[in-house]
Amino acid sequence: MRLGDEVEDYCSRCKRTQDHSIVALATDEVQVVRCRTCNTEHKYRGNKEKKEMTAKEAFDKVLASVTNSSPALRASLSPEKRTERKKKR
Repeated sequence: MRLGDEVEDYCSRCKRTQDHSIVALATDEVQVVRCRTCNTEHKYRGNKEKKEMTAKEAFDKVLASVTNSSPALRASLSPEKRTERKKKR
């Protein structure tokens, strides 16, 4: 690897795995990278930091934070149920 090469890493600002450019190396190990999307520099995490959420996980997380309701109620308000209700109208 050389300076400027591309690696994938988790960007703490974008909250996603993105392409990064290598900014600093030490003994052939990547130390600092720059996100090619938002230009934020951070330590290289080796893309081990976080797993990206699926659409369903993101929906459930947002719904739980908004409603503060029980899991049974959240399940009854899932996107599939909402589309069924719209079709019935």
